[in-house]
Amino acid sequence: MARCDVCGNDYDKTFQVMMAGKTHTFDSFECAIYALAPTCEHCGVRVIGHGVEANGTIYCCVHCAEQQGVTELQDRVEE
Repeated sequence: MARCDVCGNDYDKTFQVMMAGKTHTFDSFECAIYALAPTCEHCGVRVIGHGVEANGTIYCCVHCAEQQGVTELQDRVEE
């Protein structure tokens, strides 16, 4: 069995994720998200979907980016 890097649970169904050359061990997706998902610069929520990025900063959505003064992003493009 292996121990989760986040909660310390010694579990027989852990899994490993390699990110940026480092291997992490987790017992649940919740712990993996807590440890690895970026947070929105504006509201602090964990970004587990696509999110948006401007000038190297990650936001959960365009609304949050706009609240930080980012104007070049769009949620949708009409055709």
